[in-house]
Amino acid sequence: MKLDALKKIYFIGIGGIGMSALARFFHQRGAEIEGYDKTETVLTKKLVSEGMKIHYEDDVSMIPEDIDLVVYTPAIPKDHKELNHLRAGGSEIMKRSEVLGLISRSKKCIAISGTHGKTTTSSMTAHLLKSCGMDISCFLGGIANNFGSNYCYGESEWTVIEADEFDRSFHTLSPEIAVLISMDPDHLDIYGAKDKMQESFEIFLNKVNDGGKVIMQEDLLGQFDSKFIEELKKRKIEIFQYGKHNDDFQISNLRFLNGKQVFDFNEIRDLELALPGDHNTENMAAAIAIAELLGIEEEKIRAGVKTFSGIKRRFDITAGSKTIYIDDYAHHPSELRAAISSARKLWPDGRLTILFQPHLYSRTNDFMDDFAEELGKVDELLLMEIYPARELPMEGVTSSVLLEKIDIKNKKLVQRESIMEEIEQRSPEILMTLGAGNIDVFAPLIRDWINKYD
Repeated sequence: MKLDALKKIYFIGIGGIGMSALARFFHQRGAEIEGYDKTETVLTKKLVSEGMKIHYEDDVSMIPEDIDLVVYTPAIPKDHKELNHLRAGGSEIMKRSEVLGLISRSKKCIAISGTHGKTTTSSMTAHLLKSCGMDISCFLGGIANNFGSNYCYGESEWTVIEADEFDRSFHTLSPEIAVLISMDPDHLDIYGAKDKMQESFEIFLNKVNDGGKVIMQEDLLGQFDSKFIEELKKRKIEIFQYGKHNDDFQISNLRFLNGKQVFDFNEIRDLELALPGDHNTENMAAAIAIAELLGIEEEKIRAGVKTFSGIKRRFDITAGSKTIYIDDYAHHPSELRAAISSARKLWPDGRLTILFQPHLYSRTNDFMDDFAEELGKVDELLLMEIYPARELPMEGVTSSVLLEKIDIKNKKLVQRESIMEEIEQRSPEILMTLGAGNIDVFAPLIRDWINKYD
């Protein structure tokens, strides 16, 4: 299928972060875009303001005519009327990941993968290359503050794509450069076991074009069988590592000064990164490694690192006179660990209050003890009910069960309707909202409450 032949495209689930990036890509190319989503959001309103048509009822009579392609997300339920109607009618239908695969083969693709950190690293990479003069396009899993969007347009042959392991979506990509930043167990509802998940990452790395490049966080290379690595090398694929203890791309002299991460990277001294946390320094190291492999000069890299301004819902800070508020997408135990430790590093003496919404029954069940351990490191916890997303309830897996396992005194299970009252009564010094469900709707309410006192 040729991308230029697509003049009218219909998106089912257009409000998703990945789907909306694709919609913006085709709209930028002059295609007529219409779509369905379950609910109206800030993002869908923005798409409408950009010239797209969206409706919110699952109604076959609202499907537009003369569609060249239907794009859907796996999050759409199997009984969706519109999708089933289009299938029965023989429309050309593709998953979001399949369309990304087409795009990756039409350009030189830099694919950023990992069970966590890939949105941040993809956004860092896109900003760094764009700010250094490469006119790249990008498809991100979050709203990058430097672009004000999850998509950036570019005329060059290069594109940056966030490679999603959920539903094995990243197997459709054909990268010139593949980056692997983390491989902790996750999505076990899809993979069943850690070794099956690792096999999926091996399949992804095998999709790298002959003569391409693989960049891995240094702790990950040893997790792959040596025969697998040798097979990659036989295809003239170069393999590089980044981190604190290797000779390829090395972070050193890492310190925290004046609210910034300052570090050296190979021969480049005193780089400044506004995002706190050692994990974010490693994420930026992956982006710098890409820039160096593409021949970008030191001073341009330095300026790009310094001007990266983060991603919405990735340690998003609002500083009030009484309360410092951080909103973060963290929904895996390792992500909670990174977010909480970053807050402790920034405000070591502050009383830390967390509002956490567990995401998926399966993930809560798989990592119950790990969640309890990380949440036990805070001063005060408000725990929401589990956000089910695509899942049905699991027997014995509830927020109440998780709460019992958390070994702190100040903890409480809260209902949505009382959350703002609970926060206002506590008047927290440091407040974090953590989770990947619909907890994000409280961020503007909390910011409004904070702003009342400033």
